[in-house]
Amino acid sequence: MAESSDNIIFRRRRQQPLPIRVVHWCNALFLVLMAGSGLQILTAYPSLGPQGEQYRWYPLQGTPPPAWLTIGGWLGGGRHWHFAIAWFFILNGIVYLTYFFLSGEWRRRLFIPWRDARNAFLQAGYYLRIRRTPPPADFYNGLQRFAYNMAILFGIVMVLSGLAIYKPVQFHFLTMLFGGYDGARVVHLAGLCLLAMFVVTHLILVAMHPREILNMITGGRRG
Repeated sequence: MAESSDNIIFRRRRQQPLPIRVVHWCNALFLVLMAGSGLQILTAYPSLGPQGEQYRWYPLQGTPPPAWLTIGGWLGGGRHWHFAIAWFFILNGIVYLTYFFLSGEWRRRLFIPWRDARNAFLQAGYYLRIRRTPPPADFYNGLQRFAYNMAILFGIVMVLSGLAIYKPVQFHFLTMLFGGYDGARVVHLAGLCLLAMFVVTHLILVAMHPREILNMITGGRRG
């Protein structure tokens, strides 16, 4: 049987192509800078909800983030850092998604439920020590595909909610979509927490498979 054109392309391509690696490491830097500067902005009003009518369900009302987690030094500095890096983050995302689809990488990286859902459940069972053996290996397992795709989704939501906060009048349709200005702040902060959880989980899993760090630097083997 003749080998498919996709298999031939991926056989000639490194596991982590150069565009993927560049975007990955740029994202790592941008996320750190945006998280720190975003927390600096939060310090100016460390509460959620309208002033005078704060949300009762938020336990950290009035508690500013630790100073060592912030970047910018003051509100103006945090805003300058945050908005400047945001455009690089958006551009980086556009480059990634363009390469992701035009290069065909989506075929081996995109989470496709009918292909990956069962594998994701089995892999989760293995990590939780419910199963003794992992499911059959692939380029990525289903759980990895799901996690990476959710990170992309979180990034998109962060950009949209950030625009709703940045220009609530000009992007009033976005602001209303998130339940108003205060709702957009909640979504934006929640997105940051979810991305932080993803990064922590990602680092733990990478520590379990240290060769993946080397692959993200060198590109790994072909195929």
